[in-house]
Amino acid sequence: MQRSLVLGCGAYLPERVVTNDELAQKVDTSDEWIVKRTGIRERHIAAEGELTSHLAVNAARDAMARAGVAADEIDLVIVATSTPDNTFPATAARVQAALEIRRGAAFDVQAVCAGFIYALSVADNMIRLGQAKTALVIGAEVFSRILDWDDRGTCILFGDGAGAMVLRGVENGTDNAARGVLSTHIYSDGRYYDMLYVDGGPGSTGTAGVLRMEGKEVFRHAVNRMAESIETALTHNNLTLDDIDWLVPHQANIRIIESIGRRLRLSLDNVVVTVDMQANTSAATIPLALTQAQNDGRLKSGNLVALSALGGGFSWGSALLRW
Repeated sequence: MQRSLVLGCGAYLPERVVTNDELAQKVDTSDEWIVKRTGIRERHIAAEGELTSHLAVNAARDAMARAGVAADEIDLVIVATSTPDNTFPATAARVQAALEIRRGAAFDVQAVCAGFIYALSVADNMIRLGQAKTALVIGAEVFSRILDWDDRGTCILFGDGAGAMVLRGVENGTDNAARGVLSTHIYSDGRYYDMLYVDGGPGSTGTAGVLRMEGKEVFRHAVNRMAESIETALTHNNLTLDDIDWLVPHQANIRIIESIGRRLRLSLDNVVVTVDMQANTSAATIPLALTQAQNDGRLKSGNLVALSALGGGFSWGSALLRW
């Protein structure tokens, strides 16, 4: 049995930055209103013609360079996205070709904001079973293309970006002190489908669509389900809340992040926060946050890192990593 070792993370954010003040020129809002309710100060927006695959490729190249891994070593590419380039083929296939990866499998995973946790779970399990040796897991989104820019309740919340992680199978350690992915835990409950969705899009509806959300319900479920999934992961690994060194949650809203931290008895000093400068980039938030913490030196070898996210569906999950 193999264990998935994290070799490195990478990130890419579009060049254009949109501040709250700029948004306030288009919708009935203000910097003060947005910051108070969400913690968001600015977000990155993809340029015209810049696609999800472009963001994903740039993040992947950054991750591969930091991991010291060449294209011919990778045999699995998974892209978590709700904004694929086309209905089909998978955006991962375009990423695979652009990176000149010539073997293995490439496919997309769609679990909205929980997409990276889902993709990580799939990659980890394939590595554990010996079906892949070195995996590239990417969260990439261009949410700016599916927003109603007249709806101040949703358009202020999201941004575009991509984050990536390189995993490699190593001999499984005998205890939780060994580095790598300790476990992943994923869930969904389709009864809440209409709480966070896009009212159309490519596929059987045959219509274009934009994001719709019941904010209060999403907030309540996000806090409860994300915290519960981390507690489940800790129990599964015979660990406790006191063992967590870093929490890297989905970056949806600072109030959600603070509420989860309080429930898990974690100071905000032990939580990686990027929502202020990047907003909610859906499946990209966790790898983007991990990359920032990796680059600024916060993550140390041996740290226990808890990841968790909730997205439309509802879909949610958690992962524990030993850095």
